[in-house]
Amino acid sequence: MNRIDARFAKLRQSRRAGLIPYITAGHPNPDWTVSIMHALVESGADLIELGVPFSDVMADGPVIQHACARALEQGMTWQQVLAMVAEFRRRDPHTPVVLMGYMNPMERRGMEAAVGESARAGVDGLLIVDCPVEESAEPLALLAGNDMHQICLAAPTTRPARLERLASVAGGFIYMVSLKGVTGSAALDIDSLAGPIGRIRELTDCPIAVGFGIREAAQAAAVAGIADGVVIGSALVSVLDECKNLPDAVAAVRQFVEPIRKAMDNNRELPSTPGRPAVGET
Repeated sequence: MNRIDARFAKLRQSRRAGLIPYITAGHPNPDWTVSIMHALVESGADLIELGVPFSDVMADGPVIQHACARALEQGMTWQQVLAMVAEFRRRDPHTPVVLMGYMNPMERRGMEAAVGESARAGVDGLLIVDCPVEESAEPLALLAGNDMHQICLAAPTTRPARLERLASVAGGFIYMVSLKGVTGSAALDIDSLAGPIGRIRELTDCPIAVGFGIREAAQAAAVAGIADGVVIGSALVSVLDECKNLPDAVAAVRQFVEPIRKAMDNNRELPSTPGRPAVGET
């Protein structure tokens, strides 16, 4: 079984929402990335979203743009990202890893080679921002052949017909973009998410994770009450950007992630849905 599927099945059994932190591979220092990944898991992360540095990150705000630029300046490549995942797997064979990135680096490598190399490194899914479901036939086939998922993106503005198509091919989890705009935006309206999430749940029992604009424990706990997963990226990347050495980075990860995990677990108002039973339900 794909690690993403196994992890969400375990989360469902324990009536918990998954915490999915995002970091950019190679930021703030390529030598730190694997240790930071382990620190994320030790602090309560259930899945890791690892960003592939790219020069034209159209869906990302200035924080992640800066992180990508800083990683690229230090020589980060597609092959180095996969080497980091492979090193992470030597100690952690269980935590799912999703690569988040854009088509250009994969097309330059060749999609078949990129997917095969990712699978051998221990990657469980690809979130390809600029590869919409209408153009996903090749990646979906290649990923399925390697027991991997293409993580599909949905938004509150996604039209019903397109949402149906997306739901029909979704695997691993659906990434629900919480707002219009780029990563790191500050205009999150949690109350507005229940309707769009409900519409997706009518179409599929694939888990739904919400990201964009979630910056603190209270927001994460609120989203955990209506979704199966919570993605936090820009706020964490900002914290790491200030770190001067690896011990500081590991400590910063713990200080940032542990309160969020605690707040999510303390939220006892979890809904009864196909994606996750209510707390106390037997």
